[in-house]
Order: sequence, then structure tokens, then C-alpha cells
Amino acid sequence: MHDNVFSLHNILFGVYPYVCLSVFIIGSWLRFDREQYGWKSDSTQLLSKANMRLASNLFHVGVLAIFGGHFVGLLTPHAVFQMLMSDMGHQWVAITAGTIFGLTALVGGIILWLRRFTNARISITGRGSDKFVLTWVMITLILGLFTIPVSIGHAGHGDPRVVTAMAEWIQSIVYLYPQPAYLEGVDTIFKLHVLAGMTVFLIFPFTRLVHIWSAPIGYLARSYQIVRSKRYRQT
Repeated sequence: MHDNVFSLHNILFGVYPYVCLSVFIIGSWLRFDREQYGWKSDSTQLLSKANMRLASNLFHVGVLAIFGGHFVGLLTPHAVFQMLMSDMGHQWVAITAGTIFGLTALVGGIILWLRRFTNARISITGRGSDKFVLTWVMITLILGLFTIPVSIGHAGHGDPRVVTAMAEWIQSIVYLYPQPAYLEGVDTIFKLHVLAGMTVFLIFPFTRLVHIWSAPIGYLARSYQIVRSKRYRQT
């Protein structure tokens, strides 16, 4: 670790994560408490249906799979993963899944981005924050895809250090003993991807992304609704 605890590296990977998480949690709560009428996805399907369903499905499936993979792959304790697979196996799973779902999200995201910026009706009625957040998420996604060739290069030399370093770092953040030194030897492209990803949490409460909190998960377990035809209604 750098001797200077206030070095840029330590601030970016030891302090900035907590800034982002604090804004993410407190900002989301305040947004829900004070601006519930703005708590929505602001779908543009009514303005233009062209390619909307395909693009939205590809983008959401890809992003959700990537998020789930990051969550499990980086937050699962190393000892637990070793009971399931080797570090190299973990790295190849991350490379394979990241490539498949990253490209899936990229295709959908490009279509959505083009709709947002080139469709006159959508562009005029949309907010600046909508364009910004979609662009930022796409930048984060592209940076993540750029890490894949680097990961393949490491894997080709039998070196799983990037996966283990990233997991150790993020677990140190979550468990409140930040160790930015874990990322000192990691390639720059991974650091850029991490910074872009953390910034997504920072801007989250101020954009349409808050609708994620309202995902209708309860629909999966709800009871069947009883529907009666009007012809059986008593007069």
C-alpha cells in the first residue's frame, strides 16, 4: 500500500466507494420519500415501438445477468469458491459469461441509445438525465467488455490474480475494512471499469434508474386473480 493514505489511488478505491454507496442509499430513500411521482421508468414505447421490445429485452437480460454474475462472483468468499472450482475455472467462467451477456446487453443498449438520440419524438420529450445515464451505463459496459481480452491474456498464462484481487478488494469494501492496495497491480482497464461502475451507484438516485427498486418481483408469487364476465353479473 502507498505510504500516503491520501494518495489518489487510496481515495479512489478506499474512500470513493463509500461516497457512492452513501449517496446511493440515502439518495434513493430521499427520492422515494419526496418525489414518488417521479419514481418510474419513463418508458418511451408509446412514442415509438420500433425495435423497443427487442432492444429492451436484450439490454435488461444482459445487464441483470452481468450484475448477478458480479454479485456472486465477487462477493462469494474465496474459500467457498475453491470448494466449487479453481481460481482459473472461476476466471474462465467470468470471461465466458461476461462475453455472452456483455454482448447481449451491448446490442440492446446500442439500439436503445440510437432511439434515444436519433428518434426526434423521443429525443425532444426526454430529459437530459435520461440521455446521460444511458450513455454512462453504456460506457461502463464497453469498459467491461474491454477487460475481457486482458483477462483472456492472463488466463492464457495461467494467472488468475485479477479475479482474486478484484474479489478481495470489493469484499474489503463491503465488510468495512477497505484495502485499496489489492488493486495496485491490476491493469488500468479494470480500474476504469470499476470507477465507472461505482459512479453508476452515485448517479442512481437522480435518474430513472430508481425504478429498479420497484421491480414487480411480487408478481412471481401472487395468487391468481378471479375474473368474472359481465354476463354473469346479477342485475
